Amino acid sequence: MPTKHDNGRLLLLIPKTSYRAQDFLAAAEQLGADVAVGSNHRSTLENLSQGKTVKFNFKTTECGVEEIIAYDKKYPLKAILSVDEETTILATEASKALGLPHNSPDAIRATVDKYIFRKAIIKAGLPSPEVTRLTIYDDPITPARKADYPVVLKPAALSASRGVIRADYEGEFIAAFERIVKILHQADLSFTGEGKDQILVETFVPGMEVALEGLLQDGELTRLALFDKPDPLNGPFFEETLYITPSRLPEKTQDLITETTAKALSVLGLTDGPVHAELRVNSLGVYVIEVGARTIGGLCARTLQFGTGMSLEEIVLRHALGLALPSTEREITASGVMMIPIPEAGVLKSVSGEEDARTVPGIEDVTISIPIGQTLIPLPEGNKYLGFIFAKAETPESVEAALREAHRRLAFKISTELS
Repeated sequence: MPTKHDNGRLLLLIPKTSYRAQDFLAAAEQLGADVAVGSNHRSTLENLSQGKTVKFNFKTTECGVEEIIAYDKKYPLKAILSVDEETTILATEASKALGLPHNSPDAIRATVDKYIFRKAIIKAGLPSPEVTRLTIYDDPITPARKADYPVVLKPAALSASRGVIRADYEGEFIAAFERIVKILHQADLSFTGEGKDQILVETFVPGMEVALEGLLQDGELTRLALFDKPDPLNGPFFEETLYITPSRLPEKTQDLITETTAKALSVLGLTDGPVHAELRVNSLGVYVIEVGARTIGGLCARTLQFGTGMSLEEIVLRHALGLALPSTEREITASGVMMIPIPEAGVLKSVSGEEDARTVPGIEDVTISIPIGQTLIPLPEGNKYLGFIFAKAETPESVEAALREAHRRLAFKISTELS
C-alpha cells in the first residue's frame, strides 16, 4: 500500500542569498513536479501560495526540523533537497526525522566542517595536506613560528573560498589569522557546530585545481562533469574564475581523479545525491581539497547540459523524486563559465560592454548578478561574484579564449569613496 509520502511534494531548501532558485524551479516546471521552496526569508506571497513558499529556521537545526515536520503534516513530502551548503545539515536531519531518503547526518557534517573532513581523509590514508586546528581565541604567534610554510589558513565553516588565505612566513600567518577572525565575527553563520569558531592551518598543496560534479546512487559515483580551472590558484587568496569542461587532462589522470573522489565520498559515508568536489593534481597524486553534498555553486550549472537537453538541476530533481534518468552523458560540445571577479571594494556605479562581450564567437550569455548601487566586497571577505559569462565551442581551448575575450570587453565603474 502506498504511503502518504509516495506522491508527496519535493521541498527545496534555498537560502535567500542563493542564485539557484530560478533554475531549480524551471527544472521542476519542466518535469511537472509538485515542488515547494523553503527559505530563511518570508515571501510576501506566502499566505497565498498554498504552501509552495514557506519560511523555515535555517539558524537552529532543531527548530528548522520541527517546522518541516509540521509542514509535512499539512503537505506530505516525498523528498527534501538542499540547494546550497548552508542547508545540507537541515535537509538531512529533517529527512531522517520523516523517514525520507537521506545521507548520514555525520557524513553531511563532515562536508560542512572542514576539520572533520580533513581528519577523515588523513585517517583513510588518502593524499592530504597536514592540518592544525586553532580557535579564534588562540594566540597565533606560537603556531606561526612552528608552521611548515607555505600554509593556507581557512575558516572551518565557511565556503566559496571566503576567508581562505595563504601565508608564506610568520608575519603573513599572523595577519591572515587576525583577518579571518574579523571575517568570522562579521559572517552571518548558519552553521552552529564547533567549527564556527575554528581556523584551520593546512600545508599548501601546489598543482592544478579541478572540480568534479557527480551524482551518488546507492553509494556509486557517476561523474557528470570534470572542470579544469586554467587560472593558477596559488594565493594569497583563492578566487575562482574559469571552469571549463571537458578536462584537458589525460584520461588516466581523469580516471584517477574520479577514483580518488569516490574513495573520499565512501570514507565520509556519503551514499546518495549530488556532490561537488574540489581537487588538486600534482606529481605526487590527487588531493581532495573539499567535498560538498550539493551541486556546483552560483549560476555555473548553466554551462552543463546532458542527454537530450537535461540541465543539471533536472538530473538532481529526477534523482530525488525517483524518476528515470534517460542519460547522464554530458553534451559533446565543450563549455565553460567565468565567474567575474570583483576587482576592488566599493560601490558599483555602472557596467558597460555587455552587448560587445555577447558578440564574441562562442559566448552564450553574460549575466551581471550584482545590481548597480550595491557595495562590492572582494575576497577574502566577500562571498559573491560580479556575474557570470557562459561559452560553448568545439574545444576547451576555444571556450577559454572566448571567455577571456568577453571579460576583456567588460568595464566596471566602481566608486571607492566613502559615503
